[in-house]
Amino acid sequence: MSLNWKEINLILEELALEGAQIQSAVQSAFDVIILRLHKKGETKQVLVSLSSGACRLHETFRAIPKSEKPLRFAQFLSSKIVNGWITEAAQIGDNRIVRLIVKRKVSAIKTADTNTISDIKTSLISTINTNDGNDTQETAIYKLYIRLWSNAANFIVTDENGVVLDAMRRLPKRGEVTGGSYMPEKIEAKSDKPIREFDIRTLPGEGSFNKKVDEFYAAQGGTLSLEALREQARKTCEGSMGRISAALERLREKEASFADSHRLKTYGDIILSNIANIKTGDKWLETEYEGENIRIELEPRSNPSAQAQRYYEQYRKAKNGLADVQREIESGERELKEITEKLERLLGETNPLILAKLLKTGVSAPKAASGKKEKARPGLAFKRGDWLIIVGRDASENDELLRRHVKGNDMWLHARDYHGSYVFIKQRAGKSVPLDVLLDAGNLAIFYSKGRNNGEGDLFYTQVKYLRRAKNAPKGLVIPTQEKNLHVKVEEERLRSLENCKIIR
Repeated sequence: MSLNWKEINLILEELALEGAQIQSAVQSAFDVIILRLHKKGETKQVLVSLSSGACRLHETFRAIPKSEKPLRFAQFLSSKIVNGWITEAAQIGDNRIVRLIVKRKVSAIKTADTNTISDIKTSLISTINTNDGNDTQETAIYKLYIRLWSNAANFIVTDENGVVLDAMRRLPKRGEVTGGSYMPEKIEAKSDKPIREFDIRTLPGEGSFNKKVDEFYAAQGGTLSLEALREQARKTCEGSMGRISAALERLREKEASFADSHRLKTYGDIILSNIANIKTGDKWLETEYEGENIRIELEPRSNPSAQAQRYYEQYRKAKNGLADVQREIESGERELKEITEKLERLLGETNPLILAKLLKTGVSAPKAASGKKEKARPGLAFKRGDWLIIVGRDASENDELLRRHVKGNDMWLHARDYHGSYVFIKQRAGKSVPLDVLLDAGNLAIFYSKGRNNGEGDLFYTQVKYLRRAKNAPKGLVIPTQEKNLHVKVEEERLRSLENCKIIR
């Protein structure tokens, strides 16, 4: 919807801008300016939008978001017209160009001919001390033209002689750049076109015409309407969600192809156990394994030992590939969740100006980390779902983890009767460590201890804040308090599963 000239006149009549002081100019986007005005104890926000399909001027009753960084035209207005007074506000004929005349007091110091620094200092001191007319207040006059043409909208500021000082949209071909000339009054005076007749449309809602226009544009008026902005949000986010979902589907297919990687290791073991029965040139090995007949393809030109190594190498590649794919899947699922939550926040926003800003700048974008980089964490790390398990492999790594990489509420585990690794479970806010994760950490604590060959053992576990360093003790040695005991039997299947969850750095 575009405002006709009669509607513009009605908006200006309701605003009664003459005599208002301009307190600030806020540019919430490249094509939106809000002038905050004060008159007789009342403050108004006048919105000027040059957006295609939503070009308009009216009072807005909504919160105005600030731009992430100062924008050029707002800075120009702040330096030239803020604190000025509007002495005239009118439409030029029926041409949908609004002219505001602003007067602003500007300090000026008149000095005699001064050619040296000492002369200038003497002149300034004389002006301050003598109130002899050299310290004066001059009045600067500015003309603000707001052209509300849907395909050629602009906000132009000139001096009183029509010389362009700056424009919101710099258009050199039209002369709407600094130093150009803009005087639409002359064009209007020469025009003999007939005045077009329009009606002031009836808009839904209550209150002034300004308020109805504000509500209309917020609900359905062009590119800055809520519905248009929400549709833009849907297209942007759903496009990203579709691409991520397709990538996840491909990754899951690859994960399925890697899932049977342990079979390759088994083939290598079987070949080695039957090495005496394999001859160079054999294409297949047929044997019995765990009560089943099994047939393994061989490379005829390789010796049996090389055949086994080939399957072991395939196993290692598949195992590492599976871990990489699973990390990519986890990252993709996390990104998909973040975009879904972002879309929900965008669709829940009811202020179109804030929604427009969020679409341009993003929502809850993480701030760049500042300060020193975190020192690389030692030891091994395993990711089981959302839980992180860290293993220190010797006294130095145990000590480094305790000093710099774990916190008071993290869980600590250690084999009770053997030297070995410290195992930590990183705490998650408001969550208790699940039994399955505790058993994962317990298996690692026994496996990376001197009691590994026993296949089971007792261990201590408590929170890091209940550990006390022993005085004059070897590096990393701690004394636990409020500890609990746990007996763990090492499960080979659990350890194999954890191997696939290892974080490779």
